[in-house]
Amino acid sequence: MTAPANAAPDRAEQSLRQTLLSPGYRRLLLLCVLLGVPLALACFFFVAFQHELQHWVWTSLPEAAGYDTPPWWWPLPALVLAGLILAPIVTRMPGGGGHLPVNGLGGAPVGPRALPGAVLAALATLPLGVVLGPEAPLMAVGSGLALLAVRRAGAGGDQRASAILATAGSTAAISTILGGPIAAAVLLIEGAGLAGTQLVALLLPCLLASAAGALVFTGFGQWTGLDIGALALPDLPPQAGPDAGDFLWGLPTAALIAVLITLARALGRRTVTWTRQHTAARTVACATAVGVCVAAYALITGRSPAEAALSGQATLAQLAAHPHAWSVGALVALVACKGLAWGIALGALRGGPIFPSVLLGAATALACSGLPGFGATPALALGIAAAAAAVTGLPLASSVLAVLLMGRDSHDQMPLIVVASVVAFVVAQLVRGPGPEAGGAPGGAPRTGAAR
Repeated sequence: MTAPANAAPDRAEQSLRQTLLSPGYRRLLLLCVLLGVPLALACFFFVAFQHELQHWVWTSLPEAAGYDTPPWWWPLPALVLAGLILAPIVTRMPGGGGHLPVNGLGGAPVGPRALPGAVLAALATLPLGVVLGPEAPLMAVGSGLALLAVRRAGAGGDQRASAILATAGSTAAISTILGGPIAAAVLLIEGAGLAGTQLVALLLPCLLASAAGALVFTGFGQWTGLDIGALALPDLPPQAGPDAGDFLWGLPTAALIAVLITLARALGRRTVTWTRQHTAARTVACATAVGVCVAAYALITGRSPAEAALSGQATLAQLAAHPHAWSVGALVALVACKGLAWGIALGALRGGPIFPSVLLGAATALACSGLPGFGATPALALGIAAAAAAVTGLPLASSVLAVLLMGRDSHDQMPLIVVASVVAFVVAQLVRGPGPEAGGAPGGAPRTGAAR
């Protein structure tokens, strides 16, 4: 006889109930809440310190030297210094300064032994303008400190629990820089490759930890007055919902963005291969090449090199607030110079890949928004979604991120955002072609257990 059709769902529901009511799982949830607060404090000061260093390098120091904005040559010594600092970290320290950004946010959680190298690489090089974001190092801090706390407490024997706690720590960290726990939770859901009771059992600790972390970030940001440079947009110009013209021009633009992002990642993978030999010298060479690209942007446009050198949060906010203040030529130069620099940095330097890609997508879309019937606000929305989907391979999480960033305009732009994410994801897969993709599950989902 065959089992009733509802037998499997009943068994799954019973298994989930047993998991949720088990004493070990309830202790795990409580531990996630308790760990979420100190982890968020550590991540807050990490990001705030990195942001202050960045402000000093690109604002305070040029002003002290008598410049209103950094001169065009400013990135050259800054990036050479970044390469000189990073080379011994990559070649001598455990973990090599963290995972390669060309691999996305994937891979096993960063363990305590590799954490110092990842933190030092981020704090020493991101402020110097390595064209990468803080999201991957921030996740390394979350996972590494979570694993360290578990092992100090003598609870590191359970590999499954350690992996979940490490993932919860990463999620708590990334939620704050993405604007809240929802985007991080969806990123986890889509990237974990899990289903059913396993997904729920993993999701609940991550939601609790990320919510606690977001609360701490909000409170400390108001209390200390420190800026963390989170990905956020100001009030956008009023714009009605997308019409036929927005879809007519928007979908080819999303495909174009996917092609550009995928080609830059292909350059990053070639850079990885090139730097496997003579790693120290070639790391410095790649950092210098990034500096040349950024300086070229400043020379071509007459604008600040910081727009191309930094991770992109501030420049994205400027684009959103004043989309018509940038000429098409300046936007094309930003995409070309920053895109080339980003591709090189993906394979040789250390940091996160998402924030710069979002800026590249937004700049590409805004450069196309002068086409008849293509509005600036729909272009910005689809540019964010398409770039995030192309670089992460997660169209749902990318749509949620774009919706959250667009704020009150998101409801009207949602159909275009979703379609652009799907188009960019499909085109990126087609352009990349068959073959294994380096990296692992976004967010360090516990596929392979906790890191050492």
